[in-house]
Amino acid sequence: MDKRILIVGTYDTKSDELSYIADVIRAQGGVALSMDVSVLGQAPHPTDWSKHDVALAGGGTIAQAIASGDENFAMQLMARGAALLGSRLHAEGRFDGVLVLGGSMGTDLALDLCAALPVGVPKYIVSTVSFSPMIPPERLAADVQMILWAGGLYGLNPICKASLSQAAGAVLGAARAVEPPQSRRPMIGMTSFGKTVLRYMVTLKPELERRGYDLAVFHATGMGGRAFETLAEQGAFVAVMDFAPQEVSNHLFGSAISAGPNRMISAGRAGVPQMVAPGCYDLVDVVGWHPAPEAFRDAPSHAHNRLLSSFVLNADQRRQVAREIAAKLAQAAAPVTIFLPEHGCNEWDRAAGPLSDPEALAAFCDEMRAVTPPNARLISLDAHINDDAFAAAVLAQFDQWVASGVVPPGHR
Repeated sequence: MDKRILIVGTYDTKSDELSYIADVIRAQGGVALSMDVSVLGQAPHPTDWSKHDVALAGGGTIAQAIASGDENFAMQLMARGAALLGSRLHAEGRFDGVLVLGGSMGTDLALDLCAALPVGVPKYIVSTVSFSPMIPPERLAADVQMILWAGGLYGLNPICKASLSQAAGAVLGAARAVEPPQSRRPMIGMTSFGKTVLRYMVTLKPELERRGYDLAVFHATGMGGRAFETLAEQGAFVAVMDFAPQEVSNHLFGSAISAGPNRMISAGRAGVPQMVAPGCYDLVDVVGWHPAPEAFRDAPSHAHNRLLSSFVLNADQRRQVAREIAAKLAQAAAPVTIFLPEHGCNEWDRAAGPLSDPEALAAFCDEMRAVTPPNARLISLDAHINDDAFAAAVLAQFDQWVASGVVPPGHR
């Protein structure tokens, strides 16, 4: 049997659009299954899982949802039901990929449903509000795909068919082609930026692989950190090397480039051992085409590209960052080691570099030593984060963790 795609939406108002998607999937040889998440109206045709099935899975009934007179309560009930029912159905092997269609209501539900499914399950959200700033990063599943539903507010038309047909083909193609993560080797999660600013992964990746581990490196520009946190919380990693926590600084100072308030918390709460270093802690990234924030108007900056600019933090701001990092790591339920490179934490802040501020760096290091929580070990390094000495110190600590059983042995 070809791949089975679960199509989710409000079949009382969007039956034509959802049926069109199903027809495209079937025309391509796939199997289309349906889940109705509507509340008030009736689907014109039976669905594989009715709105009553969804409400029951969410711990309520459609009658209760209607009686509440509160559309937000009703949709949260249906979102909870869709997530729990969808998770169970996938665990039972009932479908291979999911496509959810909707406006803001349907998207709210879709985010919960997709977050409930494991990485490797193709999950597509076709929405009139795709990529909107109203979608908080912490609600995005690590591998969710979003497609803008152009011209799709009401009824079928040639413009929206172009979006819907592509979405149908995309989810079916993804279900056929996906290679779910099934490595027999333990996985390490790492955060970083590109090699022009942080380089440790170039040394660490082959060394960790030689020791029998796989390494997944996440680009810490908001969405990457969010995916990193999600997978850490799900237990995907036997240890993390969180060496680019700039998203903590971004969130602390109100940048839109955020991974959410739980950045640098999920791994510790899940009992995952953490190695932490302050890569790019001294910078706050902002959207490059936005006006410069008032707090950073006179600060040195670096325009990375038209999308992204970075502003340099002063000494007091860096002390705030140190306290924020310490407070987050204090919540950890597993070993924590903090590496403190005293000569700088990104390529631009080396001595005589364009963003160098030795006094502010010293202020951060002093504050970090003062506030390191009792559950963490602090290792000060007479080195820059991009020096070989940093990578060597990380590997020495990692090998000690393996030898002592903190991290399970690798598979060679």
